Amino acid sequence: MKICQVEKTLVSTNRIKEMGHRPLLVVREKGGSRSIAVDAVGCIPGDWVMCVGSSAAREAAGGKDFPSDLTIVGIIDHWAED
Repeated sequence: MKICQVEKTLVSTNRIKEMGHRPLLVVREKGGSRSIAVDAVGCIPGDWVMCVGSSAAREAAGGKDFPSDLTIVGIIDHWAED
């Protein structure tokens, strides 16, 4: 599990049908590089979130066949950025 901050929405009009209409967001680990995450909880830019990867990301996004390698599974209510 990773803690990331949501930077912005990623607009992708051409997708494979298995992705459905799940929102995609650009997230960044503190001091790390940007990644794209599937939003399973409804967060907004600026939110600190918990993300899961690998098979946990596919399950959280909708099922074993869902093509996700990073999925947001929770919004952090209180986070003191060090």
